[in-house]
Amino acid sequence: MYAIIETGGKQYRVQEGDLLRVEKLDGEVGATVSLDQVLAVGGGDALAVGRPFIDGAKVQCTVVAQDRAPKILVFKKKRRKGYRKLQGHRQPYTALRVAAIEA
Repeated sequence: MYAIIETGGKQYRVQEGDLLRVEKLDGEVGATVSLDQVLAVGGGDALAVGRPFIDGAKVQCTVVAQDRAPKILVFKKKRRKGYRKLQGHRQPYTALRVAAIEA
């Protein structure tokens, strides 16, 4: 059984046991998070598609980690003007383990 969920403005296809990195969510490591924005649930030959979400469908997840992604460097330069700028950014994320899909 799989589900297509939406969180953080992105869509993910998940199955039970999957490890998923999503935009930062509130919750301590080991806490349970319920994602209720389920767009579709499928398994075998059956497929249920919501408009836009399926009523009553949830994906139960466990928070595995609250961390930050590797640093991305942003370098700007204007030639012959002496303008150089270097910025770094680390995007925070939440790692989730999918425990159950409730349709």
